[in-house]
Amino acid sequence: MDVIIILKAVILGIVEGLTEWLPISSTGHMILVNEFINMQVSPKFMDMFLVVIQLGAILAVVVLNFTRLNPFSTKKTSVEKKQTFLLWQKVIIACIPAAVIGLIFNNYMEKHFMNAHVVAFTLVLYGILFIIIENYNKHRQPVINTLEELDYKRAFIIGVFQVLALVPGTSRSGSTIIGGLLFGTSRYVATEFTFFLAIPVMFGASFLKIVKFGLNYSMQELVVLVVGMIVAYIVSIISIKFLLRYIKNNDFKAFGWYRIILGLIVFAYFIVLG
Repeated sequence: MDVIIILKAVILGIVEGLTEWLPISSTGHMILVNEFINMQVSPKFMDMFLVVIQLGAILAVVVLNFTRLNPFSTKKTSVEKKQTFLLWQKVIIACIPAAVIGLIFNNYMEKHFMNAHVVAFTLVLYGILFIIIENYNKHRQPVINTLEELDYKRAFIIGVFQVLALVPGTSRSGSTIIGGLLFGTSRYVATEFTFFLAIPVMFGASFLKIVKFGLNYSMQELVVLVVGMIVAYIVSIISIKFLLRYIKNNDFKAFGWYRIILGLIVFAYFIVLG
């Protein structure tokens, strides 16, 4: 068992847990980090690992919100159970665009766009968009302040924005939050709905990757995957709690500036390399 590869899996798990829920692109960061640490595994395994490691992050959302997301909870009134069913209906409706477009174009996007140059460009582009949208919203009041107020039309529109995340570096959470902000949701509602929307999307994407890879893991590959998922789970819990506290009193401009600076640094790095 190569200890160095396990340590690299820990690093990628930390990166996944920190960046999955912040609007700065987890896949983009994973691609960039792997450029430098080089996991030294097969391309096929790495392709699967970058997606399936997200299951650890998703488990954090499920655990933190288990009662809230469970429509059969005995702790809920009949009205609360109905609201939970309605929430899941909105999540499913919002998943439709990404499910359809993703199945059609996913392989093409991975083949042609899964590289650091694309990540750098989208980091800068969506960083600028975050700043523009926050300035645009500065004097606007959100019309949707709770998930119960979120209607099916807006849920579907947010799902359409999620399709943008097929391009690495865009950020799934970033694109859906932008969609929510543009169409009248509060930052908190946009962020919460993004968390819940990730559950079926990432489970589905991970299932497809596992099926495509098959079950012929080596012992080292299995350990690397499990370690990455466990670390991503632990760090995600911290990341989720931080973000929900942060947006109560702050906007997303700081993340926009972070994206721009990181993207420019990556561009500069590749220019220097020639």
